[in-house]
Amino acid sequence: MTGISPARLVAYDVLRAVSGSDAYANLLLPTAISRAGLSGSDAGLATELTYGTLRRQGTYDAVIEIAADRSVTHIKPEVLDALRLAVHQLFATRVATHAAVNESVEIARTAGGPKAAGFANAVLRRISADDAETWIARLEDRSRSDDERLAVTSSHPVWILRAMRRALKAEGREDELLDLLAADNASPAVTLSALPGLAEIPTDAEPTPYSPIGFRHAGGAPDPIVRGSGGRLRVQDEGSQLVALALAGLEGSGAGERWLDLCAGPGGKTALLAARALEVGATLDANEITPARAGLVRQAIAGVPLGVMVHEEDGRHYAAAHAETYDRILVDAPCTGLGALRRRPEARWRKSPADVGDLVPLQTELLDAALRALKPGGVVAYVTCSPHLAETAGVVADVQRTWGGAVEELDARAALQHVSRGELDLPAPADGSGHAQLWPHRHGTDGMFLALLRRRA
Repeated sequence: MTGISPARLVAYDVLRAVSGSDAYANLLLPTAISRAGLSGSDAGLATELTYGTLRRQGTYDAVIEIAADRSVTHIKPEVLDALRLAVHQLFATRVATHAAVNESVEIARTAGGPKAAGFANAVLRRISADDAETWIARLEDRSRSDDERLAVTSSHPVWILRAMRRALKAEGREDELLDLLAADNASPAVTLSALPGLAEIPTDAEPTPYSPIGFRHAGGAPDPIVRGSGGRLRVQDEGSQLVALALAGLEGSGAGERWLDLCAGPGGKTALLAARALEVGATLDANEITPARAGLVRQAIAGVPLGVMVHEEDGRHYAAAHAETYDRILVDAPCTGLGALRRRPEARWRKSPADVGDLVPLQTELLDAALRALKPGGVVAYVTCSPHLAETAGVVADVQRTWGGAVEELDARAALQHVSRGELDLPAPADGSGHAQLWPHRHGTDGMFLALLRRRA
């Protein structure tokens, strides 16, 4: 595509892969930037255009429908992505209007020919005639309910914002919903971890407020520092660090214990547990059903001098074959990922309530199987990167009903605070349970949920 900046081309190509091939932007974009030879401001622009467009896609689609006088489902996908990219530049960046419009029209021309270019030009001229605030007001006026208004202006599907509201209400914090939705649409800081006992936080880095092994890189891409450390410094969300540290930091020395990461891919928490196990004299096994993700687990633990066996089985079957074997088990269950929408913004447009219905039985079965694989007195950490109550408190409650008095819930909030370097704002759920929920808007982490269940002796 001639006459189009490399940064816009990279962003457009990633958007097309995300919408057309169900690719993940966080996996594809770094490679695309590297292949295009982008660096500095160009790499930053490609990143902002990609993630910003994906985060605000719901709002931009509503604007495009008004300007085009048709549903986005009736616009060619390759042209629609060019329009979305242009609207983000018009509404949320300092890119000059003529550059945003002209280059996006050229993208549409290359993708769909002269007719597509003419259509894109007409739509973008209408949109650029008014500012973002005017368009947002127009969307609010057209909304049929308060939730629909909030959904279109915050760029979240209605079902997700309602699920978020219910989860916050369970903590008595329903008034934080707007802050949470705004946090989902903000660019998160890149957080890294230094594997305990194997690496130190660099002296020029900013320590994270909660995780004792977390830090923020002083500047630039983190890849060189990760490669230079042999994987002992690694990119990892602070919330992920905390939930793994909480399990490893429970009372007891850990010496001679057997630990298990039952759903280990892609391996970030596995590496942290392996480092802790090495420190205290425990052993660790890992299991991941997907071969490609199991390969990522092996890569993640390569820098830890501990013999971790990585199995490739259905976690339910693996646990059933190892009854009463382990002292501590991490169940980082497959989930909707609604707690990581700021990092994986496309998930909000791909997931539906039906996905929750499909996942909850699997999550319940994995937690139940993990409890059976525990020695009496052992502890399971049930973790999801989702605050959806059906995936979190609902799963734990179902399993507790099945096990009755054979299982006791520990105080996950106290366990997190025990390993945190700073005071965590973790209100007790209204139901009196011991669960803990981390939040992007409150803690600056992904929305990690943690419950700790002990199998009674």
